[in-house]
Amino acid sequence: MSGPVVVGVDGSRSSLAVVEVAARQAERLGVGLELMQVIGWPSGGARSGAASWDAAGTGALAEAERRALSAAPGVRVSREVLAGEPGNLLAAESHRASLTVIGSDGTRGHGPLRDDSLAGCLSARASGPLLVVRGRPDPAGPVLLAVHGTSTLREAAEFAFAEASLRGADLVAVHLRHVVATRPQSGSTTAVADDDEDLALAGTLSELRKRYPDVTLRCRRPQGPSRRALVEASGDSQLLVVGVRGRSRFGGGLLDPVGRTALREADCPVALVRC
Repeated sequence: MSGPVVVGVDGSRSSLAVVEVAARQAERLGVGLELMQVIGWPSGGARSGAASWDAAGTGALAEAERRALSAAPGVRVSREVLAGEPGNLLAAESHRASLTVIGSDGTRGHGPLRDDSLAGCLSARASGPLLVVRGRPDPAGPVLLAVHGTSTLREAAEFAFAEASLRGADLVAVHLRHVVATRPQSGSTTAVADDDEDLALAGTLSELRKRYPDVTLRCRRPQGPSRRALVEASGDSQLLVVGVRGRSRFGGGLLDPVGRTALREADCPVALVRC
């Protein structure tokens, strides 16, 4: 996709750090960077989505552009100011974006992911890939792919391979098991691979390795709890890629436990890829 990388800007220090990440991503992809500031209309104001003023003179966007060009001097930067609700407008912009980039809302810990947070809203409604900037990424670490079912495999794996190639990084696929079965010979309870899932994984990864011969792929099959394995693996990674299922009529109910854990507890940026 050749659309821009779209990043939300609110003028805060954390927002400027997110802009730098988005600028480097746009430079890697060879696309433009769109800085998008959303303001709320007073009661009785113009309709949502209408431009409020010429964005060229706004201080927050001017500073954001300076930070973007400092991080990625060659990137093409455009600015836009819209009025309305940030989640609605960024979700609408995601239709034409190569990638939508936001901060994490400070989400961390063991409480529920708020569905009314920006990350919670866009995880359910963004059309294209969504990058949530969080944690302390290791710039020399691998790209991490969470493998958790055939329905979230293909698009997420392709995104992860492409990112690893662009970043010159290894790709680590962490196969998270959810099925527990009993082996009839021994009677012991052990995590057993689902045949269909393993076949889909092997076929997809084999095809993508041919398309991305420069990417070194490593696979992990942790034996412990999936949540802990994913969080621990994110600690020395530069990006975690998680596939999410298609749109849900129930908004925040879209993300499964893997996606929710990634957004709440991962120690590196998280890319959510719609599958």
